[in-house]
Amino acid sequence: MPERPAEMLLDLWTPLIILWITLPPCIYMAPMNQSQVLMGGSPLELNRLTEEQRILNRSKRGWVWNQMFVLEEFSGPEPILVGRLHTDLDPGSKKIKYILSGDGAGTIFQINDITGDIHAIKRLDREEKAEYTLTAQAVDWETNKPLEPPSEFIIKVQDINDNAPEFLNGPYHATVPEMSILGTSVTNVTATDADDPVYGNSAKLVYSILEGQPYFSIEPETAIIKTALPNMDREAKEEYLVVIQAKDMGGHSGGLSGTTTLTVTLTDVNDNPPKFAQSLYHFSVPEDVVLGTAIGRVKANDQDIGENAQSSYDIIDGDGTALFEITSDAQAQDGIIRLRKPLDFETKKSYTLKVEAANVHIDPRFSGRGPFKDTATVKIVVEDADEPPVFSSPTYLLEVHENAALNSVIGQVTARDPDITASPIRFSIDRHTDLERQFNINADDGKITLATPLDRELSVWHNITIIATEIRNHSQISRVPVAIKVLDVNDNAPEFASEYEAFLCENGKPGQVIQTVSAMDKDDPKNGHYFLYSLLPEMVNNPNFTIKKNEDNSLSILAKHNGFNRQKQEVYLLPIIISDSGNPPLSSTSTLTIRVCGCSSDGVVQSCNVEAYVLPIGLSMGALIAILACIILLLVIVVLFVTLRRHKNEPLIIKDDEDVRENIIRYDDEGGGEEDTEAFDIATLQNPDGINGFLPRKDIKPDLQFMPRQGLAPVPNGVDVDEFINVRLHEADNDPTAPPYDSIQIYGYEGRGSVAGSLSSLESTTSDSDQNFDYLSDWGPRFKRLGELYSVGESDKET
Repeated sequence: MPERPAEMLLDLWTPLIILWITLPPCIYMAPMNQSQVLMGGSPLELNRLTEEQRILNRSKRGWVWNQMFVLEEFSGPEPILVGRLHTDLDPGSKKIKYILSGDGAGTIFQINDITGDIHAIKRLDREEKAEYTLTAQAVDWETNKPLEPPSEFIIKVQDINDNAPEFLNGPYHATVPEMSILGTSVTNVTATDADDPVYGNSAKLVYSILEGQPYFSIEPETAIIKTALPNMDREAKEEYLVVIQAKDMGGHSGGLSGTTTLTVTLTDVNDNPPKFAQSLYHFSVPEDVVLGTAIGRVKANDQDIGENAQSSYDIIDGDGTALFEITSDAQAQDGIIRLRKPLDFETKKSYTLKVEAANVHIDPRFSGRGPFKDTATVKIVVEDADEPPVFSSPTYLLEVHENAALNSVIGQVTARDPDITASPIRFSIDRHTDLERQFNINADDGKITLATPLDRELSVWHNITIIATEIRNHSQISRVPVAIKVLDVNDNAPEFASEYEAFLCENGKPGQVIQTVSAMDKDDPKNGHYFLYSLLPEMVNNPNFTIKKNEDNSLSILAKHNGFNRQKQEVYLLPIIISDSGNPPLSSTSTLTIRVCGCSSDGVVQSCNVEAYVLPIGLSMGALIAILACIILLLVIVVLFVTLRRHKNEPLIIKDDEDVRENIIRYDDEGGGEEDTEAFDIATLQNPDGINGFLPRKDIKPDLQFMPRQGLAPVPNGVDVDEFINVRLHEADNDPTAPPYDSIQIYGYEGRGSVAGSLSSLESTTSDSDQNFDYLSDWGPRFKRLGELYSVGESDKET
């Protein structure tokens, strides 16, 4: 079959291309057999290769090939010829068959088994698969035996410009500070091209800006975006949209392109000073406003944002710098004017302040633009208010002697109305601070007087609160604390500090100190206490004892002689006069009891009682008293035990008959239930035993003797039951002789006509002997045994 012209042309060019590509490897590859396959070969080319082998003395070396090429995206009407396989073993007799295997063999690439031509039968895409590895072999046509070893080769898909550049990470966002200089780098972008970057210019990209000029520029090869204008102002325009293009083929015509967007935001810098919205502010404030209250707000606007717009506020001048302060509000970015000290309309009615707002964060790059601060004037007008009275002093301290006369003036408080109207003031004492009403105050002039006597020894300080109220407006009230100190006067005589009892040894020596005593005085003199001690005038020459004043304001009692005997006199009483140093001085007489005791040789007291001489040896009076007390206690316990035993065995109520709980009372009427209202007799509620008379109790003794209650006669049926029960309840509650336990009431009448029927056995026509207890067997084994017992009992009675 003759070849087509296109295939013939391809056959002419293919050996030349393949030879030029594969010739260098042929020189250095391992020796191969002359009979290996030849791609695109011909006898001429084979002879020429053989000639070259002779020149190089490379005998038995064949032409080595390893790759073929085919363009991607070929879409002709016929399959494209990729190449031809040929071996020198093929004399043209058609006894050799070519076999192709490997990637795409049979599906993408097809071989003519006679001629060895390889065709691509499908459209190829290098971006999907760039090369295919196949194996070719020549076999005998009839026996299919290999004529030579298989040879592996590669078919490479050659690239064409069929993919446009893409920005995989777009759209982009970037920021750059405002007021940046020309050429400041903003960001860089990157586009990718799926074409082969090695073959041709299909993947060589060039970048350009389609939109965003003249503000920004881009490097064509590196895609770095820079500012194209200096000093771009964020306050004028904050955001810019830039359209960037990437074009392959080096940017030449015919190349493919892709675009993306870049949003550039100008970040803020502190390039604008604060500016007050107005140069003069007016505020008014009542004079009675609480300290720390916000009077007004001033605001300096700043075109910057964030921390660049933060401003601090200060009062730099004015006549109210000591009374007012200004603080900065970080959230609202304004200044708050507050009151530091109280205002007084009557003293000053207006104030003028000069406030300043300055940026906190200043950028030194823009300091040449001028001061980043601004000032404004604030006028504050004080409004008159009805103020409460003002005391002349925040606190008062008064002093009064404890012996001051009643109604005497202790001191005075004064207050005034600070308003122009000057309302009169009325004074009073807060009685919550003077519960005992020891003081009074004159409502008009504020003089405090004494209402009850004072005693410094009971309370030195009295703290009261005085109230001042405007007469014209009772809601205007002020309070002031008044501390009253009670001054001491000498109104208490000295006395012994404690109850002293001295012990004198019979074997004591003359001049021996028996006891040292000290005195106390409830008064509190300024120079301290100084006491004088003396004996009664008639006992100055006491033959037994004498006294001696000590330096520590105490007194020592000494014995004048020895040989004291408790048999003769056991106790001595020594009156001592104690005087203070007050004006006038006060004195009192205190008696010291001196007891004569028996002591050991070293002066230790052993016994001070006379009875010790007559008691048996080894048994003192205290031991005898303890033994006697134990005996009496045991007797009392025995008597109580016997009494309680006897008391427990006797009944609580004295009565001749048997206990009512053991009596069986028969009645022949059956009640009518809740519908029976006519035949009810209220007398049946009475205790049948209590009708006969009074039942005394034996467990307690009544404090009052009550006359026995007379039995109540039957009353008409129309009596109010509720009233009757209340009367009986009142009598039981007020009767101390009534038993504390529940009593049994006997009702001798039962009504008729009850729907539920009778619960009693009255008027029953049957007797116990007529009853059958066999039904108890159905209730279980226990009841079965009970039924047998009852049945046996009835049969015994009949017998």
